[in-house]
Amino acid sequence: MANPTVENLVIIGSGPAGYTAAIYAGRANLKPVVFEGFQAGGLPGGQLMTTTEVENFPGFPEGITGPELMERSKAQAERWGAELFTEDVISVDLRVRPFIVRSEEREVKTHSIIIATGATAKRLRLPSETQYWSRGISACAICDGATPIFHNAELAVVGGGDSAAEEAIYLTKYGSHVHLLVRSDRMRASKAMQDRVLSNPKITVHWHTQPVDVFGESDRLSGVKIQNTQTGELGEIQVKGLFYAIGHTPNTSLFQGQLELDEVGYIVTKPGSVETSVEGVFAAGDVQDHEFRQAVTAAGTGCMAALLAERWLSAEGLLQEFHQKAVEQTATPETAKKTEAEQQAEFSLEATRHAGSYALRKLFHESDRLLMVKYASPQCGPCHTLKPILNKVVDEFDGQIHFIEIDIEQDPDIAENAGVTGTPTIQLFKSKELLTELKGVKPKSHYRELIASNLST
Repeated sequence: MANPTVENLVIIGSGPAGYTAAIYAGRANLKPVVFEGFQAGGLPGGQLMTTTEVENFPGFPEGITGPELMERSKAQAERWGAELFTEDVISVDLRVRPFIVRSEEREVKTHSIIIATGATAKRLRLPSETQYWSRGISACAICDGATPIFHNAELAVVGGGDSAAEEAIYLTKYGSHVHLLVRSDRMRASKAMQDRVLSNPKITVHWHTQPVDVFGESDRLSGVKIQNTQTGELGEIQVKGLFYAIGHTPNTSLFQGQLELDEVGYIVTKPGSVETSVEGVFAAGDVQDHEFRQAVTAAGTGCMAALLAERWLSAEGLLQEFHQKAVEQTATPETAKKTEAEQQAEFSLEATRHAGSYALRKLFHESDRLLMVKYASPQCGPCHTLKPILNKVVDEFDGQIHFIEIDIEQDPDIAENAGVTGTPTIQLFKSKELLTELKGVKPKSHYRELIASNLST
């Protein structure tokens, strides 16, 4: 587990801050080690992995989805020599030098650290929230909005900021109508986003309104209990989906007692800088920014942190350069949905990997192997996170299982028949029987052990 090498720089976290820091540090020949995160504090790639169209990031006049922007940023960091691990950091020791950073799988010693752990979406903690979580309640419209249960249904979004406005607009693509629940008499969103919400005939804004509970039948949400924040009057809205966009909490529990934090928990940095209270430790992105919280400002502070880390390492005589040749990246074109005839022509019962409804139907009736079916949405951030994890696991069981990917936007009927209520969802079948279902992203070992146990039965 121990690594005797002392690294120049460890970056904890990803997102626009972490990946930008990795790009700049990589180009400076620091060969940074990046712990992208996994489940603690959200997804690798940060909050942009749960964002739809990013329309204000420079260089993309037509806009770009959050997951695509982060995938490009990650690829750029790897191109310049960054070493990335999709793992959570479980402890950091800033009291010793070199610093020690640990995950479940490795221990790394490093001369400097950039903290880019971001912030986590808050929950309302309604009395019945747990019962209907992922069965109608979600904190990620882009992840779950395309699932069949929300199609042509009345939906609700809680919040008054840019994220709430953006999610309400996004959900009009799928729902019949969207109710935006705002606690006060005004929105905190930018004027442009407010105008888009208020002018959209498919969105109704409920002022002075807060949810107090949810209700439903058979573990499916059917409505929200609301309260007027001025009069206390109670009411109900019949909706099949409730999406939270109510703010975030900084992910700084690892650093309590080791770094100066403010009263809310954000890392305190020196004025006009990203330097923290500990020399050689820098903070970038939303973990230290409770004012602007934009992708471009996070990227800017990531750049600052990498430049200051390089400068500090040089001044302390600790810098060791790693010269490497950048590998050219090639763009992967988007693939359109293949026709049934095309899927049939490409189908082989001997192959391990498959995609589309034809392969699923064929293998369900004819395969004697264990079937692993992955339901995903192209704009779903967690789905992008899961892809490389599952790819490695499937490779380990090549020839022993059949793996089928279903795009729920291209094959909504398949997803509906399978009872999929959010993405990513994994289902395991054997002999036409559903063995188990997993929602969200799990550690690689979890999928490996699940497959192995069902192969042996």
